[in-house]
Amino acid sequence: MTKEKSKTDIAENEFQTAFKGKFYGVLKWDQLDDLWKKIKNNKKEGWYVYAIGDMPPEKRVSGKVLETVINELNVLLRREHDEDYCGIVYTDSLTTPSFIKVFDPNNVGTSCSIAKTPPLPGWTISKLPPSDLLAPMKQTTKRKRWWDKMFSKSQ
Repeated sequence: MTKEKSKTDIAENEFQTAFKGKFYGVLKWDQLDDLWKKIKNNKKEGWYVYAIGDMPPEKRVSGKVLETVINELNVLLRREHDEDYCGIVYTDSLTTPSFIKVFDPNNVGTSCSIAKTPPLPGWTISKLPPSDLLAPMKQTTKRKRWWDKMFSKSQ
């Protein structure tokens, strides 16, 4: 039991460290298109998709499920972030991403400014198993239904 707990602690620390690491803003919509392509092209080994406020997933998603997540997030961002620029998606690498933060267009708060407690993203997509980010605000019921519906459609 001690070994298993320490593996969990290590994974949580890796995720937390990566989460707090350096990220690059995806400023243009065509950059977001390129990022989504890179994730879809790397879908066989799978990614952890985590809706902040839910329990962190224990399994990666791949194939059609991952593609559905990407497509639905893309539609949501473009519909609800009514700007000619993206600016609400961040990645650890624009060329070989392994960690992506996607901010909810309806809850961006001060994500673009320096703050002691910046808002959490709405979702993360990562190669690392996520740990609970203890979101101070739970997802709205509307967002929760949207998220759950997306997964039921893709399976």
